[in-house]
Amino acid sequence: MSNVTIRQPVRAAELTELDSTPEDDGGLTEAEPADVFPQSVASGGPTPESVILWTRINPERYDPSESLCLEVATDPSFEDDPRVFEFDGPGVKPPDNYTVRVDLDHDAVDADSVYYYRFVYRGVRSNTGRCRTLPAEDGEPESVRFGVLNCQDYQNGYFGAMARLAETDVDFVLHLGDYIYEHVAEGDPGGVGGPYPDRRIELPDSGTRPMSLDDFRRIYETYKTDRHLQRLHERHTVIQTWDDHAIANDRYWDYDAGAPVFPDHPCGDVPEFTRYLTAVGIQAWWEFVPGRIEYDPSADRLHESFDLYRSLRFGDLVTLALTDERLFRSEPRSWPAELLDPWSEPDTSRTMLGEAQRGWLRETFRESETVWTAWANAVLFKRLYFLGKGFIFWEDAWSGFESERREIVDTLTAVRERGDTNVVTLTGDMHMTLAARLRNERQGDTPVGVEFMTPSVTSVNPRERATEIGQRVGLGREFGRFVSWLDRSVSTSRAADYLSATGFLPEFALSDGSHWGFSVITFSRESCRWDVYWVDKTDDSATSECRSAYRVSVPAGEYTIHERREAGPGPDGDAIGTERSNPD
Repeated sequence: MSNVTIRQPVRAAELTELDSTPEDDGGLTEAEPADVFPQSVASGGPTPESVILWTRINPERYDPSESLCLEVATDPSFEDDPRVFEFDGPGVKPPDNYTVRVDLDHDAVDADSVYYYRFVYRGVRSNTGRCRTLPAEDGEPESVRFGVLNCQDYQNGYFGAMARLAETDVDFVLHLGDYIYEHVAEGDPGGVGGPYPDRRIELPDSGTRPMSLDDFRRIYETYKTDRHLQRLHERHTVIQTWDDHAIANDRYWDYDAGAPVFPDHPCGDVPEFTRYLTAVGIQAWWEFVPGRIEYDPSADRLHESFDLYRSLRFGDLVTLALTDERLFRSEPRSWPAELLDPWSEPDTSRTMLGEAQRGWLRETFRESETVWTAWANAVLFKRLYFLGKGFIFWEDAWSGFESERREIVDTLTAVRERGDTNVVTLTGDMHMTLAARLRNERQGDTPVGVEFMTPSVTSVNPRERATEIGQRVGLGREFGRFVSWLDRSVSTSRAADYLSATGFLPEFALSDGSHWGFSVITFSRESCRWDVYWVDKTDDSATSECRSAYRVSVPAGEYTIHERREAGPGPDGDAIGTERSNPD
């Protein structure tokens, strides 16, 4: 489909190992790391035997006569016999947008281990990164802890949540999507504290939506110069999937036209353009995200060019399934005609995953023998309905793909009956905090799992949106405050009884649409514990106030949510603490 030539990650086993790093200043003796490595470093794609390391060289500092080196150590000081690898030739190529991807494999790493790394170019060392490999498949870890992020609109606030998560004791970070936002207008008018003039992004093609590969590259380059985001990547290995904004808002696939559709893009109904923009958006994702992904831009069809969905195993404790819920999805149910019809039967032709991915996901659930099976699921899986379960809404989530959703629920029901694993769904997208039990509504409301939704890092949340609407219709900010109260009432007051009686947001253990932040989920043999932290997006500080908002737990073998703790409005909860020593 494309004549783009991409390089797979260079294997460390293919590099030349040296006794020490050559002492060659390359004419940049006085340069700072950020001058040579403007996007710093990152790691991803972990396995028990390897992990992918990433950096990007400043094009203005590129010299084809200079070589690139990589230093790897077991200690952050690099004093305990570090290993040095030299790239053949310059190691950096302009067609790759000056990005570098190294698969640290072979005998360079052990399972379930922490390593420190840095790149050296023209005598300048990058910032130090810290990476981690997975436990061996037959390993027996006592716990696995993930930091969870999603929805980080650069123009709608600051990434203080990332700075705080960078310093939190987790094994890996899981990013559920919307790592970038493709729109680059002057911020969202509904955002608290916005617009943020210092967060403005100018695209090479001068528009407010990407039109080319250069536009996507500019967005990623800008995001990855944020120091809080850099610190997160330097400190933790990040496992990523994507959502719609990696290409275009609310995108879906028109199977008749054989092309994506972008409802929110000025050229979103032109098949030739949407195919092109999706292809270059995927290329930019590949260039800037160190994931272990199958990518072949020469494939005849877009669906064959990019395999994002995959599973990872963390010993005998956790299986993590990551799905792609955008590239294969068909047009969702329409609002309001179909979603407000309580007698309509779900359309069996609609799909979010596509046939192959759906079969893979169901098989992953069925075959999992780990204590926990976690699903990195970009959009809400639990149905949103009201008035006796007849009317559903939020068509962009799984509610718009009910037939396929039922197939997965039936699989989860069979998994529960088998009793070999416990299913936890981790979700983003809605810029809210939610916790709920998943049930099979067609089999006596049998519990089949739990779902936890992590709040956005910066993206506009329901209270912000309600405030904006209130100001437009003359209700001021009081409307936003009312919506915030109503939202929290779903799980915290007598209003919950009324709302549940009408079938609105039933069985949500907690709901909050007024804050931003991140979450941490800890899997152990006895239970999984989910902690939500609120971080103020209007503070561009590495020490932004971070408050413990909620903590819930799910015992292994049960499908109930226990120990709900909330900080309350204007929380005065505990600061982040750790119950384990840091690996270093």
